[in-house]
Amino acid sequence: MANKISGGLLLFDLSNEGEDTPRMLVAHPGGPFFQKRDEGWWSIPKGEPEEGEGIFAAALREFHEETGKEAEGPFINLGSIRQKNHKQVYVWAFEGNWNDGSIPKSNEITIEYPKGTGRMWTFPEIDKVEMLSPEDAKRKLREEQRPFVDRLMKLLPKTTTQ
Repeated sequence: MANKISGGLLLFDLSNEGEDTPRMLVAHPGGPFFQKRDEGWWSIPKGEPEEGEGIFAAALREFHEETGKEAEGPFINLGSIRQKNHKQVYVWAFEGNWNDGSIPKSNEITIEYPKGTGRMWTFPEIDKVEMLSPEDAKRKLREEQRPFVDRLMKLLPKTTTQ
């Protein structure tokens, strides 16, 4: 069986008034399994390519499906990581803004929960997003995705407010 791949986008904002560090958008997965899970469970909006779709095109589509926002470049290639489930995740960053407190217009997924019961649940793929400092984003993100924050920070211009 071939390993799965996924493409995602990391939105960052450098225009934080009174702050000298960027903020980054991270997403909390919806559904009953993640309802009471917080730190270490959030993700960069991402998803698998559809048949014939490239990884970057999938990243753009998934970001829009999960957040309701269109991503606009330029884009910064942050490379890839391999998650514990063996999925290879490719991520690009882009600068933009997010209206804090807004709830994403996420697509919905339907799963059987609990497994084997025949009971089907439909819920938003993403139930909330937050713009966080790099430190807070790393605390919330899945451990395997944290290097994307570090890679982006190395590529961003250093602030002169010290």
